Amino acid sequence: MQKKSLFKRIKEERVLYFLLLPTIVFFILFRVLPIFNMRLAFFQFRARGNWPFVGFKYFEMIFSSPAFAQILANTLIISFMKYVLLFPFFVIFALMLNEVRSFRFRKYVQVISYLPHFLSWVVIAGIWINSLSLAGSVNQIIAFFGGDAVDFMTDRSKIRWILMICEAWRSLGWDSIIFYTAIIAISPTLYEAAQIDGAGRIQIIKSIILPALVTPMITMFILNLGFFLNAGFDQVFNFSNQAVESTIDILDTYIYRIGIEGGQYSLATAVSLIKGLVGVVLVWGTHVFSKKMTGSGVW
Repeated sequence: MQKKSLFKRIKEERVLYFLLLPTIVFFILFRVLPIFNMRLAFFQFRARGNWPFVGFKYFEMIFSSPAFAQILANTLIISFMKYVLLFPFFVIFALMLNEVRSFRFRKYVQVISYLPHFLSWVVIAGIWINSLSLAGSVNQIIAFFGGDAVDFMTDRSKIRWILMICEAWRSLGWDSIIFYTAIIAISPTLYEAAQIDGAGRIQIIKSIILPALVTPMITMFILNLGFFLNAGFDQVFNFSNQAVESTIDILDTYIYRIGIEGGQYSLATAVSLIKGLVGVVLVWGTHVFSKKMTGSGVW
């Protein structure tokens, strides 16, 4: 069978490609075109006139900065908590959702768990900051049981965990969708055969459901590593204050501070370039490792 040309496929499925067009435009404008401006990391930015070439000057400034080590450590810790520690909970939630027998109750749980994802971090931060304030609902509950009030939002030992819990509250339902979809896509005949053999629910989960989740788990984990150095600018920016800034100051807030507020565009671009390169290396390296170990990867 002769393979159709791209032009013919676009012509035959023009409605689908038309629906895809906004996404393509978005990625070209905000993902592809900015790549060409990464050269700014090797030049000294000037609003007027030529940009003198400075080589690796800004990279040397980054790695020699006393603050960079702490900022990088904050980024790695927060990213690890969000992308690694939370990852199993998305799978567990999908498994628990699949075990709910009441169709109506399951739909209620899905809707309630998906809703926080559609709230902006400004709204979410307002809800959580008010709830965790000294006069908030959490401290009122603590006081009801005879405890002392805790200023959660200025406690450096708790703020990272607050970010993690808040991320879980926002993303638990949404990030479990792909795993739940993989579960409901399993053929019913496999369940019937297992039940005939006398398998219980735990055995079915171990022998049928979990193996079906291996590929989406590997794929999602590898893709998440591409964002490992992001750590969530929107969340951190809205939750940050002077008391905890040194604990949750991450690369993205550093870029915002030196680039947007400080006008050091070349230095900010150099940090962004480092982030991008590390993300590519993490995704590619994890993909190769996964291919060798499990035979499954992203591509």
